[in-house]
Amino acid sequence: MIKIKSATQIEQMKKAGALSKMALRHVGAMVRPGVSTFELDQLAEQIIRMHGGTPAFKGYGGFPGTICASINDAVVHGIPNPDMILRDGDIISIDTGAVVDGWVGDNAWTFFVGTPTPEAKALCEVTRDCLKAAIEQAVPGNHIGDVGYAVQSLAESHGYGVLRDYVGHGIGRVMHEDPNVPNYGKKGRGVRLQAGMVIAIEPMVTMGSNHVSTGSDGWIVTTNDHLPAAHYENTVAITNDGPVILTTDAQGAWCSLQGGEM
Repeated sequence: MIKIKSATQIEQMKKAGALSKMALRHVGAMVRPGVSTFELDQLAEQIIRMHGGTPAFKGYGGFPGTICASINDAVVHGIPNPDMILRDGDIISIDTGAVVDGWVGDNAWTFFVGTPTPEAKALCEVTRDCLKAAIEQAVPGNHIGDVGYAVQSLAESHGYGVLRDYVGHGIGRVMHEDPNVPNYGKKGRGVRLQAGMVIAIEPMVTMGSNHVSTGSDGWIVTTNDHLPAAHYENTVAITNDGPVILTTDAQGAWCSLQGGEM
């Protein structure tokens, strides 16, 4: 069942969104060769708890980390590990969220470690643009298919793959609510969007095939062809005044940071 939020509730959700973005910004600023994903995870948890929140991912379904740290061919759900050291040329997708006053914020970004390859940089830029295009479709009267089509059409026009196995989702008092928000679809199809819906839009785009497998730890998802993947996400409220990005902060929704605008 889709849960419609009031204008007051959407305002309340902004606190969780802002803290989620703050944690992601701080972690992204720490990304560099020689840093472990476990160190990034520790920083994210410190930031979230320091500002009165609770890590949304830690313990969720048994997940052990505050962030998902997915490097190169890992798309999502990478478990932070002190032995997983970032190297120059890597790209790392970091997904994190915070719970504040019972509301959940959820966001992700793909960061460059040192100097990425031109191919990896192009993948990230297109995936980021897919997120922007999808958010533009999140308006009353449109459909979930319009959001998915925006991602799919742009990604595939560049020869990239779009995951079918994992999708975005509604969000509110819990991490995952109805409806599912696929990154593919047809215009005018699927659930009709209405003011008060809040969804996590999260393009997951691959350089090659969109076929993926889950690792032996039961969490990490990697591309079958081992080509890189990128992942970007924002929590977005659908309002009569247009889409409102809830995972933003005082610096704005799209400010400069390595890995592209954020």
